[in-house]
Amino acid sequence: MTNVFFSGSIDCMNTEFTIQGGTRLNGEISIPGNKNATTPLLAASLLIQDTVVLDNVPRIADVQNMIRLLQTMHVKIDWTAENQLTINTTDADITQLDEDLVKSMRSSVLFLGPLLSRFHSVTLPEPGGCTLGNRPLGTHYVALQQLGAAVNVKKTCVEISAKKLKASEIILPEFSVTATENAIMAAVLLSGKTIIKGAAIEPHVQELISFLNDAGAKIELKPQHRIEITGVKKLHSVSHRIAGDPNEFAALAVLGALAADKIVIHGVRPDHNEMVMLKLADIGVNFTVSQPNKNNEVSVTITKSSKKYKAVDIQALPFPGFPTDAQSPFTVLATQAEGTSLIHDPLYESRLIHVPDLIKMGAEATVCDPHRVMITGPTPLVGQNIKSFNIRAGATLMIAGIIAKGETVICDGDIIDRGYQELDQRLNALGAKISREES
Repeated sequence: MTNVFFSGSIDCMNTEFTIQGGTRLNGEISIPGNKNATTPLLAASLLIQDTVVLDNVPRIADVQNMIRLLQTMHVKIDWTAENQLTINTTDADITQLDEDLVKSMRSSVLFLGPLLSRFHSVTLPEPGGCTLGNRPLGTHYVALQQLGAAVNVKKTCVEISAKKLKASEIILPEFSVTATENAIMAAVLLSGKTIIKGAAIEPHVQELISFLNDAGAKIELKPQHRIEITGVKKLHSVSHRIAGDPNEFAALAVLGALAADKIVIHGVRPDHNEMVMLKLADIGVNFTVSQPNKNNEVSVTITKSSKKYKAVDIQALPFPGFPTDAQSPFTVLATQAEGTSLIHDPLYESRLIHVPDLIKMGAEATVCDPHRVMITGPTPLVGQNIKSFNIRAGATLMIAGIIAKGETVICDGDIIDRGYQELDQRLNALGAKISREES
């Protein structure tokens, strides 16, 4: 079967990570706030013309870019503690929106709903972001059109306007997380009841609902992927702590399973990670979970297993299924498990873009098509010069480099910084040997 992904020479830009493989890890590590929850909360702050305080905010590039975008709208936003942001959007103005910043990251699409709600019209260029394949915005447009918006898609931008949005019943054609979030943000201040059917209910969607409800919204999560919103006239000041990032937990858990004698991962929400924990147990990873603290977070202790890991099949599905972002690191775990694992991501055709680099490092893998890969293990990995194509692929290859024999060099490593706070430094504190070079 043919490899459908990138092949050719590597052209390094910006950040390069060099990893000396084969080290054993020990110690404790805390995961920061959920990146995919932080970005919609920053966008949603535009709905609150009062003070917003966010705690446990990850200091990552995507968050910094969202902050810069808000600042171009004359939003007052400052770091008031190490991982705390204080925001006031009273004077927000969209006439000087930075189009280059919008183009640089996918999460800028989250401004569609709140900007339409507050300013009644918005023009945005096509958002950029990670290489994950075709991710059209049609579901966003369908949701906003069902609220009464007019959508005009042009070659380089989209224009959305509505003199007055109306509460309505929205039927989403797919379980789109960001489209669900945009629909919620567009509807929260509308008079009457809005019902979203086919809504995504991922942890970051639930966090957006919790945040808005803390600010005075009336949003209920119902069975069968249904969200009901009773509109309110105004939202008030709010302080909110962001839960730990489940995608980082998945990556650290895989790393712990492969390279640690014993590590303790703090700040894990078990209800956000049930399927990942289930698959870890199926594979044979040895871990224990502490009692939850006041934030409903636990500490997960992973210790070296004396038994061989077992192959497992994984299919990425909408929550509460296995998360698409978590399957990338599990491909590395599959290379060290006995038997053949089938990993299937029906959501994104480029989610497996890192697999050719795993093959280059020694993995026995067959790319069946853009959505499926079969990996047979266990096979030793050997360090190579490789490239990070997206956030999750980058972290996955960093894990591979740590367990590989010899030296691994990862080009375009700045992509990793978009989703993980100082990951190289934090892993070095556990015993990894990762150096960073900027160019």
